[in-house]
Order: sequence, then C-alpha cells, then structure tokens
Amino acid sequence: MRIGNKEFNTKTDVYIMGILNVTPDSFSDGGLHMKMDDAMLATERMIKEGAAIIDVGGESTRPGYQKVTIQEEIDRVAPVIEKIRHNWDIPISLDTYKPAVAKEGIAAGADLINDIWGLKAEGDMASLIAEAGLPCVLMHNRREEYKKDFLTEFMEDLQESLDLAKKAGIPKEKIILDPGIGFAKDAAGSRKVTGHLEMMQDLGCPVLYAASRKSMIGNTLDLPTDQRLEGTLATTAVAVLKGASFVRVHDVKENLRAAKMALAIREEV
Repeated sequence: MRIGNKEFNTKTDVYIMGILNVTPDSFSDGGLHMKMDDAMLATERMIKEGAAIIDVGGESTRPGYQKVTIQEEIDRVAPVIEKIRHNWDIPISLDTYKPAVAKEGIAAGADLINDIWGLKAEGDMASLIAEAGLPCVLMHNRREEYKKDFLTEFMEDLQESLDLAKKAGIPKEKIILDPGIGFAKDAAGSRKVTGHLEMMQDLGCPVLYAASRKSMIGNTLDLPTDQRLEGTLATTAVAVLKGASFVRVHDVKENLRAAKMALAIREEV
C-alpha cells in the first residue's frame, strides 16, 4: 500500500501512526499541541521515535466531546499539516469525518483520510476520497443499538463501509479498516473485538488498531489516562499478533518496541 510517497508492506510488517491532536479537549493530550511550536516539537519527537505516519486531528471525539465548526477544525489542522509537509517527508493522516475539512486538509498536504464514521457520517466523504485518489482508514462506528450477535453486526457494519467505498470508486487496495475501540462499544465490547481481531482479515484489508490510553484500558485496570502505558502496550502486542498492520498511539517509542516484538513472534507462528 502506498501512502504519500512511502510504500507500506502490510502483509509482513507493522507500522506506528503517531497521534497529534491539535485540540484543547482530547481525552489524553488535549491542549498540549495547540501552539504551532508545540505541535512541531511533538511531531519531531514522534518521527525520531519511529512513527511511520503522523495523524493530525482537530476535533476531540472523546465521550461528551464538544463539536466544533467546520471552519474552526480547518483552522486547527490545515496550518499544522502544511508545516509538517514543509518540514518532513512523512505521510500525514487527517483524522476527520467532515468532507469540507478533508478537502482543505488534502489541499494542505494530507496523504490519508482517517474517518471515524467509516464514510457514514455526513456529506459525500466517499466521493471526495475517491476523486482525490487517496487511501483511507474506515473505522467501525454506529448509532444504533446492537440487536443480534455483537461480532456479527460488527462485521456487517464494516462491510457496509466497504460497500460505500466500492460504490464511490475507492479501490480496495487503498482501504485500511479500524475496529473502533471505544466507539459504539463498552469496555467489554472493545476487549471482545480485540480478542477476535483476526476475523477482520476476512474482509481483505489491512487493519489499524487504536486503543492507546483509551477507556477500555482505564476501565479494565482502573487507571487514569496518564497511567495507561502498560495496558496500551499489551493491546498493541495482542493486535499485532492477531494481524494488525498499523497501530495508532500516543507513545511511539514504547509501542514500536512492543509491536516489533509481537511481529517477531507472529512470524514464527
């Protein structure tokens, strides 16, 4: 898979996506990167620690988050994307479900659209991505209650996103799937999906796993966000063992080491 000007071997390797939230209210790092200098220092650190992709987000999606206007989100992410593109040769992901934000982010230099609603939120995100010719991450999410078997509906939801992508003309080889840890799932549901992550391979797309510091870990271990590193490392190792090609995290160095160790074990299975 090609993202930006980099080739990613999703069959045999694993890559770290570093999180750069330029928001005042993200659950773990809100307010830390609102100033451009702070955002660039964080980006530089993550690149030095081994991040293969930088994921820029301008709106918190934590429980109870405050939705921001399209223009405010653009004003947060576009200058940061432009600055990263100017300073470093690294693929840039834009974390948004809004087509207008995605359009401006692409113009600023984004190489990948990371959609937490899997093309199901608002506007015609699928056509925008298809026309831009970019790869995308389609995350599992839903508004409805589960009515039958949880894992069955989970897989059906992901297939719906793939169907929307196909209809719009997004090639399957440009799609990454994300199980949506913490979205439309309680802690038990997120653990269940993690424990059955290998079933996502049946959909024929590489998997991005994103549990870094999330409530699944906090609720399981009864720990605040600043004490969830070890729990995150455990989920990273499990995800890689079960076939994940990408892991989206706050702590790049530590998770890259855990991912590489898990990958070495996976190669021997």
